[in-house]
Amino acid sequence: MGITSETRDCMAQRPRNNNKYNNSFLIPSPAEDQRILESKRCTQEGVRAGMKAAAIACVVTAVPTLTAVRVIPWAKANLNYTAQALIISGASIASYFITADKTILECARRNAQYDKTA
Repeated sequence: MGITSETRDCMAQRPRNNNKYNNSFLIPSPAEDQRILESKRCTQEGVRAGMKAAAIACVVTAVPTLTAVRVIPWAKANLNYTAQALIISGASIASYFITADKTILECARRNAQYDKTA
């Protein structure tokens, strides 16, 4: 069972990419290019801040978790390697996404205020 020849012909005639910049009649404005560059910069800034926060959270949670597993009898009996990894990675992942989200939103807010004044 394949597609019918009518459907195939219709799909072949349809344009593949609906990108508005692909059309030769539309030229993106410099302001639009500036917004795209600013959004990319904000995203990169958010990723950078998120990675820093995740690294700090990893150390801050790993030290007490690994110490507790070796010292506290309950933790020694109940927290296997998987549980330890989940505790550490859960804190790191949460801090990454929270920090990246806050940074991107703050950067977008700054750009919106900049656009209003211009």
